[in-house]
Amino acid sequence: MRLEKCYFCSSTIYPGHGTMFVRNDSKVFRFCRSKCNAAFKHKRNPRKVRWTKAFRKAAGKEMTIDSTFEFEKRRNVPVRYDRELVTTTVKALKRVTEIRAKRERVFYKNRMAGNKEREKAEFISEVQRNIELVQAPSTKIKTQVSKILEKKTQKQLQEQDMEVDG
Repeated sequence: MRLEKCYFCSSTIYPGHGTMFVRNDSKVFRFCRSKCNAAFKHKRNPRKVRWTKAFRKAAGKEMTIDSTFEFEKRRNVPVRYDRELVTTTVKALKRVTEIRAKRERVFYKNRMAGNKEREKAEFISEVQRNIELVQAPSTKIKTQVSKILEKKTQKQLQEQDMEVDG
């Protein structure tokens, strides 16, 4: 079973899926879905379309250079069937996927490392821009104290009025 790659978005195409376009110079283009086929026909550049793997790699959002990708290329070559070779290949595939997942987690962690500082800086700049909306804690306390004092004085005045009336 040979798994092909979509020419436009680089996703895997399983047997019996997708479409194939053969140009006059006999170059074969395989597409996983009509969305990719239509984008290709509209002469869109996959590196500029944000949902493609080519864009993600060009923008530094995914790993581009790793030894685990070479294993995938070697595996795609047809070889005569050998039972031992198949079992070792399956074991190796599991190990390679574990290694790749670990490396991708590390890559993601490194890529997201500066986000906390940047978000903090953005929050600080937003507060500085809208500083008039933020009240200092000391002024809040003062306003609360003044409200309590006003209520007490109003109660005292009401009590005095009742004494004078009574």
